[in-house]
Amino acid sequence: MSIAEMHRQITADEIAHTFEEEASPKVDLGVYAFEDWLALAIFWVMALAVFLQFFTRYVLNDSYAWTEEIATYCLIGVVFIGSSMCVRLSRHIQVDLVYRYLPHLVARALSTVIDVIRIAFFAYATRLVWIYIQVIGDEPMTTINFPKNYVYYAALLGFALMCARSVQVAIENWRQGYSILERPGAYDGTEG
Repeated sequence: MSIAEMHRQITADEIAHTFEEEASPKVDLGVYAFEDWLALAIFWVMALAVFLQFFTRYVLNDSYAWTEEIATYCLIGVVFIGSSMCVRLSRHIQVDLVYRYLPHLVARALSTVIDVIRIAFFAYATRLVWIYIQVIGDEPMTTINFPKNYVYYAALLGFALMCARSVQVAIENWRQGYSILERPGAYDGTEG
């Protein structure tokens, strides 16, 4: 490539054509579920608390102690409720290498066992969080007089949603005859 080609003048028409709109993509909010919007709302509460902490600490030189605690508890909500999004979309970490070397029927059976174990785990975790909430009662937060059990209710909701989404994923895997473990390319678009 010569220097003349690298430093070619761009005409005004060429610049104007770069701003012409192509077929604008349609926005489809139907792909988002309840937990997506709830996690987004909690995330923005967390972001506002972190910004307020930053502003009061570095601008006003007198930080609010409660903002750090609120941001921490919001992060707990985002993690557990956001995890149900990952279950719904089959985006949690998984090892699918073994399935490439197994016969179809063995891979199908193993995938079904994994679905059942996942449902059982999330159901059991939901029960454990419920018992924990009953034990801690209305213990107040450290910096503000607000009960901590609401934070644990977010974790409970997250585990309950993960359990429900696991059931939905298992039913879908059974209906289509394969899971993401058996055919990951069908989920990421690389399968032809």
